[in-house]
Amino acid sequence: MLLKLENVEKTYRDFTLRCSMEVAEGNITGLIGANGAGKSTTFKAMLGLIHTDGGAMEILGKKQGDFTAKDRGDIGVVLAESTFCGTLTVKDAAAVMENMYRRFNRKKFLDKCGGYGLPLDKRIKDFSTGMKAKFKLLCAMGHEARLLVLDEPTVGLDNVVRGEMLDEMRRYMETEGRAILISSHISSDLEGLCDDLYFIQNGTVLFHEDTDVILSDYAVLKVSRQQYGELDKRYVSYRKEEAFGYKLLTGQKQFYLDNYPSLAVERGNIDDVMLMMEKGEKMEGRQ
Repeated sequence: MLLKLENVEKTYRDFTLRCSMEVAEGNITGLIGANGAGKSTTFKAMLGLIHTDGGAMEILGKKQGDFTAKDRGDIGVVLAESTFCGTLTVKDAAAVMENMYRRFNRKKFLDKCGGYGLPLDKRIKDFSTGMKAKFKLLCAMGHEARLLVLDEPTVGLDNVVRGEMLDEMRRYMETEGRAILISSHISSDLEGLCDDLYFIQNGTVLFHEDTDVILSDYAVLKVSRQQYGELDKRYVSYRKEEAFGYKLLTGQKQFYLDNYPSLAVERGNIDDVMLMMEKGEKMEGRQ
């Protein structure tokens, strides 16, 4: 396990994080949730950028308190507000990274930046939003880290370049012993990239599931009030009242297809799960 958080807590005046999660070697794990749900706070806590109030963390097999500066070279990071000083150029940044990371390949990094259209002698502060996003992601991957922690790494990229960056992440994972933890508001990116997903709401992880299971077994049922009254609700996890009756989230799509052929059953996806958990009513044991 390259990353493990157990009951990690951080309390602010109007927000409390209580988070447990794991990122396995060889996996790309997604962390999803609305703005303000706790994704960035979780990332900062695991990276030691904020003091936590409780819980335990292990990164790359070490307790966070035992992590050394050398160990940090095995983590590549993209955070929304972090980058190199804007007065530096890409060449300047490469020189800095060459002195910081033992596995950084300066020529390979500059070739990669040039291949993605980043001007090597232009100041970073003069880059467009998309250029900055590409630069930060290439920096995170540039020193052959074992674990990438990526907070909204593709924000500001058009569809073509975003697809290229996602391909870079897939190629990155071809080397054994690596893992990625990523957050993104673009659900289609996560569906095609991640092995598993955690859903966080109001600082608490509510849901963890393999992506393939979400896409194959989850569904949204649309039922009238009469259908709802006659429905076996054992496998309904959330409901949301609508003008026509109810929307229901289930992780047992096939059960309802087999036993209720007249129901409207829509294939589930990440957006459905998030929306139903955010706006719906939890069904614990209700009939």
